[in-house]
Amino acid sequence: MKNRYIYWVAPAALLTWASCGKSQKQNAPAPPTPVSIAQAKVADAAYYDSYQGVVVSINTVELRSQVPGFVTGIFFKEGDVVQKGKVLYEIDKRKYVAAYQQAQANVLSAQANLVKAQKDVDRYNMLLKNDAIARQTVDQATAAYETSKSAVAVAKAGVESARTDLSFATITAPFTGRIGISQVRLGTQVTAGTTLMNTISAEHPIGVDVVINEQDINRFYALQKASTDTTFKLQLPDGSTYNKAGKVLAVDRGVSSGTGSIKVRIQFPNEQDVLKDGMSCVLQVLNDQSGSRVQIPNKAVTEQMGEFFVFVTRDTTVKDTAADKTVKDRQDTIAKQTKVKLGPRVNTSIVVMDGIKAGDKVVTDGFQRLRDGGRITLGSGAPPAGAAPKK
Repeated sequence: MKNRYIYWVAPAALLTWASCGKSQKQNAPAPPTPVSIAQAKVADAAYYDSYQGVVVSINTVELRSQVPGFVTGIFFKEGDVVQKGKVLYEIDKRKYVAAYQQAQANVLSAQANLVKAQKDVDRYNMLLKNDAIARQTVDQATAAYETSKSAVAVAKAGVESARTDLSFATITAPFTGRIGISQVRLGTQVTAGTTLMNTISAEHPIGVDVVINEQDINRFYALQKASTDTTFKLQLPDGSTYNKAGKVLAVDRGVSSGTGSIKVRIQFPNEQDVLKDGMSCVLQVLNDQSGSRVQIPNKAVTEQMGEFFVFVTRDTTVKDTAADKTVKDRQDTIAKQTKVKLGPRVNTSIVVMDGIKAGDKVVTDGFQRLRDGGRITLGSGAPPAGAAPKK
């Protein structure tokens, strides 16, 4: 009976020893996760808000003839810059020259009639003093004189009208600008006020139209009053940046009730004719929050349901129980998941508006295997923050 008791105790002891060993293994801390870290730093961050824009000429005119006729002369090279007053087109002016000459002749005829009427009045008044003519004849002569005066005025007005039509037969540049491809050729018949002959656009300065939300109106009004050389930049269709600064030229008179937006025109110098009317571009407007900001590598940020987080390292002291039951302090580095508010990207970095401060160390590689509060260690080959790179 005694021996049977001993046999039962031995297996139980073995089970107890095994379970204790298993418990010790379960209570052992998980090994640290190897990661790479970087230090948050303060750096200058000049960043811009982007608006889709269209280049527009500030002054554009469509050339149309004000008199009908056939085109008899074209005096420019298409696509060239033409100076104000340069002769561009000529309409067959023979008819207008003849009309002008006829109007001048009408003036001479009217003036001759006026002289005759004046002499008749003078003669009849002299006869009336001698009571040698009826009063009615004098009155008729006076009326004829006034009619002749009116006829002279009408004839002179006819001359001005004919001179104007004659001048309209020669079309000149209304201002200095670049002329387009002619829409008419020699011999083309044009209709007054209808036939489009060409278009001239002033190219320096030039404008860029953008549509902004009504919430940004006050911002652009403020920029109109105090714009600087770095407020506006222009990205061209090929991705390059235009090397001239712009300023707010005008904010449209009202907000569109359908879209809640308003048009703003930014003026840029264009001496080299880089910007073309109708060209698409991206207007970049300096953000008010530009300045010295905390920045971290963009790859350190993770997104969860529309919110952004980073793992920040923290040094902590933990109690470590040794095999001999003694308790010792152990220094560990852990990673705490921290919610951050982000600003724009600056090259490979990103601005952090809130959540961390300069000097904090964030995990840049290896955070995929981390949990909040997990132990970390620098991964193999990962230099500590601030260390000089190996050559």
